[in-house]
Formats: sequence, C-alpha cells, structure tokens
Amino acid sequence: MAAMAVALRGLGGRFRWRTQAVVGGVRGAARAGQRDYDLLVVGGGSGGLACAKEAAQLGRKVAVVDYVEPSPQGTRWGLGGTCVNVGCIPKKLMHQAALLGGLIQDAPNYGWEVAQPVPHDWRKMAEAVQNHVKSLNWGHRVQLQDRKVKYFNIKASFVDEHTVCGVAKGGKEILLSADHIIIATGGRPRYPTHIEGALEYGITSDDIFWLKESPGKTWHPTDVALECAGFLTGIGLDTTIMMRSIPLRGFDQQMSSMVIEHMASHGTRFLRGCAPSRVRRLPVGQLQVTWEDRTTGKEDTGTFDTVLWAIGRVPDTRSLNLEKAGVDTSPDTQKILVDSREATSVPHIYAVGDVVEGRPELTPTAIMAGRLLVQRLFGGSSDLMDYDNVPTTVFTPLEYGCVGLSEEEAVARHGQEHVEVYHAHYKPLEFTVAGRDASQCYVKMVCLREPPQLVLGLHFLGPNAGEVTQGFALGIKCGASYAQVMRTVGIHPTCSEEVVKLRISKRSGLDPTVTGC
Repeated sequence: MAAMAVALRGLGGRFRWRTQAVVGGVRGAARAGQRDYDLLVVGGGSGGLACAKEAAQLGRKVAVVDYVEPSPQGTRWGLGGTCVNVGCIPKKLMHQAALLGGLIQDAPNYGWEVAQPVPHDWRKMAEAVQNHVKSLNWGHRVQLQDRKVKYFNIKASFVDEHTVCGVAKGGKEILLSADHIIIATGGRPRYPTHIEGALEYGITSDDIFWLKESPGKTWHPTDVALECAGFLTGIGLDTTIMMRSIPLRGFDQQMSSMVIEHMASHGTRFLRGCAPSRVRRLPVGQLQVTWEDRTTGKEDTGTFDTVLWAIGRVPDTRSLNLEKAGVDTSPDTQKILVDSREATSVPHIYAVGDVVEGRPELTPTAIMAGRLLVQRLFGGSSDLMDYDNVPTTVFTPLEYGCVGLSEEEAVARHGQEHVEVYHAHYKPLEFTVAGRDASQCYVKMVCLREPPQLVLGLHFLGPNAGEVTQGFALGIKCGASYAQVMRTVGIHPTCSEEVVKLRISKRSGLDPTVTGC
C-alpha cells in the first residue's frame, strides 16, 4: 500500500486534504490544475526554508520535504540544513570558545586575577552548542507551522517534472505534486575513498560539532580545515594540518598566507607538500596516518586521536532522480545548471544554494537568491540575484574578511598597470596592554588606478573581521571609490577605522605600518 495526498475541491473553492491509499504502488503525476501545492521545496536548509516562508507570506500553498542521510559515522541532525547544524552556527560558537580562551590569557594584564592555565571542558561546550542548534531546529519547525507550510520529513525523489515521491517512517510512499519546484538540497562533505581507511576511521564537519567527547590530538588533511583547526588549537588541542598546495584556494593569497603564519605562530602545526596515503587503527585505539612528502618522496607516519577530512563538498543530488524530471547537471561537478533566474533546464523547476553550479557556497546568498526567486514567481517582481561583491569571512583565530576581487583577480582582469593597492599593518588597541603580537593584523584595498579609483576589493585580517567587512560591503556594492572611502570619518578607536586611513600604496614601497594616536 502507498499513500498519496489528494486535493478535493470543497465548498467555496477551498481545498481540503486527505490521505488516500493507492493499491499497487505509487500513482502517476497529478494532472495540471489538480496539483497539491503551488510550491514544493526539496531541501530544508537556509535557502529552501527562505523560499518556503517567503511563498507562504505571499499567500501560496507550500510544502517542504527534507531528510538528512546520516553521515558514515552515524551522525544525524534536524531541520535547518548545513549552516544551522554542521556549519556556520556551531562553528562560530566553537570559534567563540577559542577566542574566550585567548581573552582569559589576556585577563591578568587587565587586572583580573585568573589562575593559569584554565582547563577547557569539551563536553560542556559541545552540549551547550548542540542544545542551541536543537532550539533552532525546533524554531524552524514552529515557523513553518505558523505559516501553514506543510513539512514532510521524507527522502524525496522525482517521479516526473511536477511530482516527487518520498518514503515516510512507516515505509509508506507519499506522492507530492506542485506547479513549481525548488531544489535546495545543498551539499555534503567529500570523503577521499581512494585512501585506505579514510571512510572507516575519519570524520568530517558532519560529525565534529556533534562529538560528545573531545577529539583530542587531531589531524586535518587539507588547509580547507583551517577554521576547525583554529578553534581546536584555541581550546588547547594538539592540531596538525597537511597542506598539499596553496592555502585557501580562491581567496587573496597574500591574506591567506598571513592567516597560515598567524595560526602557525599560535600552535597549529603545518605539514607542507605532503599527501596522505593510509589510515589505520592501532591496538590502543589511536589512528596511525601515513603520508608521503611529495618533495623527497619519503614516507612518514603520525599517531592521532581523530582524523578530520575536509577536502571539499559534493552536491546532495544522488537520490533525487533528476533525470526523471529532465533537470540537467554539470558533468564535472554534478551540480545543477541554472540560468540567471535560478531556472533549471525544466522551466518550472528551480535550484538555489550550494547545489547550484557556479554559485557561492554561502548561506546568505542562498537565502537572498531564494527570496528573490519566490518574489519573481508569486510577487510580481523582476529583481535578479546579484552574485558580484558578496562579502564573506573565514573564522580562523585571526579572522579574515573580504568582499570583491582579490589582488590576483584584479590584476588578471584589469592588468597590473591599471591596479592600485592601498595597505596597512595595524595594531588593535586591545592587543597593546595584553602584549599580543599584531604582525599579521593587516588591511588592503584593491582599486582601479585611474580616477575615481573604483574600489574592486577589500581584505581585512584582524579581530571581528566579519563585522568590519559587512559594513564596508554596502559601500563597495554601491560603487564606492577610494576617494569616497578616504572621506569617510572613522569611529575611534576601532579596527574598522584602519580602512578609512589607508594612505600607503604598495607601488610606493613605503612602510605600511600604522602607529596609534
């Protein structure tokens, strides 16, 4: 027996809903005009939920289907997607835990009598973070209910271009149809299955935030894991990162190198030019990692408590049966191909977020793209998502925020002779009394050389980089020039004011070190 939702026309033209048993399996798609929903969203992450809530506010009948496949280590979580459960939110909270550890070390210099060292309790931190995440899961459920959005916790796959089928907890099959469908299933971490023992003994970002016990001595095979490695080092754990090539690919490389320098000087160990080949469990329970030095060809090993893989992500589309709906994907990445209106190869099927080819893998872009899409579908809008000048921040111990072009991208696009870079080293006031090293606190602005010197990119390395970058992103989005930024009055004494004091050009060769007032 299978079950399907059937719309029955009632009095006054309104719909009432019932579940009808279907003998012999899943029935075919509902005919046009008899579909269950105006909008069906496949995926309950940030982008998908934004779409659903926006459509409901516009008076449409909406459903969300969402299902989390447990990680290979068995970790599972609730509604909200990667950001809420295994990404931005728990990462930022654990980053904050590490920052607090640094402030405790500073405290004696400010007159606080704090016995050193102060131990960190992973279990307490993890429980607090996980409880907050669970409250967000519940909050999303309540918001959907309040907006009369129907939520199905089922694993959905396409039957045809207007219909998906899902299997409920009892094994029953549910058929859902809609005039418009938005795919927002995001991505999942990639495992290096070619490495012996990687899947059996390694974890990913799907697991680290849900560990009940401390991960202990941790090994990270790539620099993509900088954020996790940063907070693990910050709470006092022995942490090693293996770097096979350049750090933070796609970001400004001068800034990326300075991030690495800061982390290395604060206790994170880096192995450069190495590649892992094998992971095995020792009789004592620890993990032995074998790697090869690509320069010398020599093999080496190390013993760790946890191996955390961070080698990129893959779109979560394998079980969707996209071919049955006629949705095209990239042959290289398997991500969904869309146009400027987020439409796939099937006009009424759309996709937003990390599952889409060529889009930034960032929560705010998925949310905004989803809302704009729904406003075009149901609100009479024609506004398109603008993916240029999207700000972001890497939450390493010393945060790196950026918006716009990197120096390398600016030179490649406009030519070295047409690019001017203004920069400065600075020392946050908070670092002075504590005697902190500020050698990596740095800001640079990438501009066109010709007047009015349009700002192409801003890069900030220092405390609260996300807050700093968010503010200046508005000006850059609005086409700010270097002169306009320099005419902006800074707030004193803050790190942000260093941006509006940039007077030294790289081209001049002058010392860019700024001294406080």
